[in-house]
Amino acid sequence: MSFQPRTRLLVLALGQGVRRLHVSAAFNAKAKVSMSRFEPSNYVNYEKLNENVNIVRKRLNRPLTLSEKIVYGHLDDPVGQDIARGRTYLRLRPDRVAMQDATAQMAMLQFISSGLPQVAVPSTIHCDHLIEAQIGGAKDLARAKDINAEVYNFLASAGAKYGVGFWKPGSGIIHQIILENYAYPGVLLIGTDSHTPNGGGLGSICIGVGGADAVDVMAGIPWELKCPNVIGVKLTGKLSGWTSPKDVILKVAGILTVKGGTGAIVEYHGPGVDSISCTGQREDLVTSALYCTLHGGMATICNMGAEIGATTSVFPYNHRMKTYLEKTGRGDIAALADDYADLLVPDAGCEYDSMVEINLDELKPHINGPFTPDLAHPMADIGATAVKNGWPLEVKVGLIGSCTNSSYEDMGRSASVAKQALDKGLKCKAAFTITPGSEQIRATIERDGYSKILGDVGGMVLANACGPCIGQWDRRDVKKGEKNTIVTSYNRNFTARNDANPATHAFVASPEIVTALAIAGTLDFNPEVDYLTAANGEKFKLKPPSADELPKLDFDPGQDTYQHPPAEGGSKLRVDVSPTSTRLQLLEPFDKWAGGDLEDLQILIKKCILAAGPWLKFRGHLDNISNNMLIGAVNIENDGVNKIKNQLTGEYGGVPDVARHYKANGLSWVVVGDDNYGEGSSREHAALEPRHLGGRCIIVKSFARIHETNLKKQGMLPLTFQNPADYDKIRPDDKISIKGLATFTPGKPLSTVVKHSDGTKDEFQLNHTFNETQIEWFQAGSALNRMKELQ
Repeated sequence: MSFQPRTRLLVLALGQGVRRLHVSAAFNAKAKVSMSRFEPSNYVNYEKLNENVNIVRKRLNRPLTLSEKIVYGHLDDPVGQDIARGRTYLRLRPDRVAMQDATAQMAMLQFISSGLPQVAVPSTIHCDHLIEAQIGGAKDLARAKDINAEVYNFLASAGAKYGVGFWKPGSGIIHQIILENYAYPGVLLIGTDSHTPNGGGLGSICIGVGGADAVDVMAGIPWELKCPNVIGVKLTGKLSGWTSPKDVILKVAGILTVKGGTGAIVEYHGPGVDSISCTGQREDLVTSALYCTLHGGMATICNMGAEIGATTSVFPYNHRMKTYLEKTGRGDIAALADDYADLLVPDAGCEYDSMVEINLDELKPHINGPFTPDLAHPMADIGATAVKNGWPLEVKVGLIGSCTNSSYEDMGRSASVAKQALDKGLKCKAAFTITPGSEQIRATIERDGYSKILGDVGGMVLANACGPCIGQWDRRDVKKGEKNTIVTSYNRNFTARNDANPATHAFVASPEIVTALAIAGTLDFNPEVDYLTAANGEKFKLKPPSADELPKLDFDPGQDTYQHPPAEGGSKLRVDVSPTSTRLQLLEPFDKWAGGDLEDLQILIKKCILAAGPWLKFRGHLDNISNNMLIGAVNIENDGVNKIKNQLTGEYGGVPDVARHYKANGLSWVVVGDDNYGEGSSREHAALEPRHLGGRCIIVKSFARIHETNLKKQGMLPLTFQNPADYDKIRPDDKISIKGLATFTPGKPLSTVVKHSDGTKDEFQLNHTFNETQIEWFQAGSALNRMKELQ
């Protein structure tokens, strides 16, 4: 039996065990393989995945991309499902759910409201978002445990009662924990965090969703996803020198922009993939080129796919994935993946909706920013560009780690740079922080000496948590409003994202580039060509960094931070939520659709630029966190932030205050926004808050994917202008009626009547992407209400 071209390569890489499934009768005798060591009775089911893929391939009569194989392989009804990229909605059966602690609060509160006794699929909670970086890892962790005790106890007890695994604070960042324990080639995982796609570095389809979507899957209900388009990124050549996998996604972000991946899965392929998936170190380290690794490379690239709006990103199964699985105690999964290797790569001749090609031989180190992750600059150009634009050249802080770049090799490459500086008597001119991605990474880099090197050069090791990457940073070296530059190996750098200072110019680069810039202390230092001055006055250049892909010894697991759900089940356990709590609040169902059109909705605010606020501690208390609603939005009427006119009183007030006043007076309202509305974190609450405060509809030019679905889940109407120019017809004091709801059907636009205060009016069409099930959510008042109706 002949092999496809890609499978032939895998045979060479993996050995002769790779073979076509239908000639492998011996496989049926193999023992079942557990999905993870924590769930020994839940098994990897490649046989079912392969069966579904064969059904769909035969139906579509064409080769399939890798992402199509994994997604369509998880269809609830592979025989009857209508499949059209970019058009139809797929009903899928994900393998598992993962939730970080900030979004898990609302997800578990919604699951409690469902009335179900146990989750239907393996699920986990990860405590990583509520730990503020302040003075160092151990003390910051202790402080977080004290401050967040009520929330941690709620999540731990809810996990125990409903069968959800609980990773305690200090265990690490959700995405690194998933990579180390739960991701594997071919798995379909949904997570309540926008950087869930990190798992694509291990050949998984991992998709960020809202808490309501997670509740659907935990309840055993098929999960809906608009059939993604597929963008192919063909990699040729090899990475070398200072160029890293981070530079691949920084380059891709510059090409596709923050909206270019919307509605699509990005699938990396081509001969260049192998240079990202294996380490090759020449003996002469002066001229060495380190070809980077799986978890320090592919996962980084997939993680930052969220910054181009992609549904997720994925790499094909290869030898590096096998090695990583083996090194993390999952050799049995690796062996099984070998048997199904041709299932875990794209079919020969498959077609992509669009294609980007990057020659890694020509790729140079990049740095992206400020204020947006798609403003890409080669390192060679950033100095002149900064001077031209008036960006501060002095680097105040360099920050490495986070879920994007915290693998063992990432830490090793940074330590390689730091060691060179130390050997010349230098330390960092900028402040320098290190965020290990997990307890396993922290313990291993401490054992192997990396932490000491990074500390000796001036670094401070933070807790195994998100920290400054998500704004959990008690920064005190600059005043709010003071113009300054920081460089990070994180994923996002939107205004005020890291430190709540809108004047901070944040740039994103690889960990080794960040380390070099922290040592040099200036943004215009290019380590490829520029020299540093040693303590003895000698000029020297930093050599390209080198490090082991994986530790020579096994990983050190560090402290045991996992809580298993009780084997006997949780039916006798209680989950208490105090009625006087300011952080947790049981949910009340939203009101149903009244049956008619929505008449005379008051415009609350126009032209929203959403920004997160420092409200993480209220993630489990809907009424309290609603005081954060749109407080970072810019009002087109006055260019003010959190300052809108109350049309009932004529006075100006904060957005949540005016919304509450409208609700108290029985006046429903609408928000009018621009492009990519809902981009960024906290989208679950960004959908719950307007619904809670009396909103009925959001009308924009375009939505970020997760946010649009979240709005639908909460019974809101997310609508888009059929003609984007109609946005300009709307005035801040208008009233809007939404017509056609009695005949609300998929694919049929709704109409709107806009009444102006001068007595004139405009009428135009509004598009929507609701399918029949989602229309039922709207009519029932929310997806959760509909779930209860069907019980």
